[in-house]
Amino acid sequence: MIRGFYILFFIFFSCSSNSDDSNPNPPVEIIPSNLTLTVNLVGAGTDNPNGDGSGIIQCTANAVDAISYGYRFGNGTELESISGNYEYIYTNPGINTYTIYVYAYSSTGDFISTSESITIYVEESDPTAIWSEEFNIDGAPNSENWIYETGTGCPNLCGWGNGESQYYTDRVENVKVENGLLKITAKAESYNGSNYTSARIISRDKYEFQYGRVDIRAKLPTGAGTWPALWMLGANHQSVGWPACGEVDIMEHWGHNPTVISGAIHTPDSFGDTWTKGETIISDYSTQFHVYSINWTSEKIEFFVDENIFYTYNPSPKTETNWPFDAPAFFILNVAMGGSWFDIDPDFVESTMEVDYIRVYQ
Repeated sequence: MIRGFYILFFIFFSCSSNSDDSNPNPPVEIIPSNLTLTVNLVGAGTDNPNGDGSGIIQCTANAVDAISYGYRFGNGTELESISGNYEYIYTNPGINTYTIYVYAYSSTGDFISTSESITIYVEESDPTAIWSEEFNIDGAPNSENWIYETGTGCPNLCGWGNGESQYYTDRVENVKVENGLLKITAKAESYNGSNYTSARIISRDKYEFQYGRVDIRAKLPTGAGTWPALWMLGANHQSVGWPACGEVDIMEHWGHNPTVISGAIHTPDSFGDTWTKGETIISDYSTQFHVYSINWTSEKIEFFVDENIFYTYNPSPKTETNWPFDAPAFFILNVAMGGSWFDIDPDFVESTMEVDYIRVYQ
């Protein structure tokens, strides 16, 4: 009886094991082979071995048993080609070296890869002016480009969120265009409950843009307590609020720290007393005009004074809280007086910021 049990158990176990083998013929891997990659720099020759400056390359890949190819050109993205041919354009000016990777894929998803390094020349092209404000018509700022923000920012942003002391007006005494210059003048005077007046104009709903080079030629006011700024806010400011909209301070200056020029970024990750900023020294800020600039791309924001770069904001990886800069923004020009963390010179009478032009290029 016991022997019979073992015989039946052995037969049952053997049959069960065979019946569980549901895939007796697993698929055979197909691995591509003999992968070759040829890269042609358009216009390359004896006189210009790194190409003709267009940045165009033409790639050809071929492999046995490959049904598609994937290319990586150094930007982290894989681009598909069924034929193995791909034309790509590099845009970073100058002579740069890149490594091109190609992957050959089979019908079973298996792949092999190879790479080739190239050195290519890209001619720097002049940017195209897409908008400018030249301030060449005397009188009030052009209503096609600007609106006024007036008052003290109360009740929701009393002192415009910074404890400022001025009342912003639309009066000619505080803001006007004269002799080709926008002039914003801060004054010590009693006005609507405030001890100072000034002006703040913005281009929201008038002119907004996304990405580009911005040049603003300006001469700054003097006096402890003055706080001039040339800056931008995201055009979605009214719907998402600050700092979710993002803020780019092209130029900020504080009269109590007179030779320091600041450029800064404000985001949900960095706001208030922000650490995402750079500074440079300009000693003749109030006697000479200087060009304050940014270069804003999908990758970074660079800050310049007179073509000299002094800060680059380029977070990695980019997130919703550190990079709210893939949407249109508008300009703000103003001179504030005082703030929560510095005092105003009691002998201050008045001082003016003059702006020669604003130009946007892409």
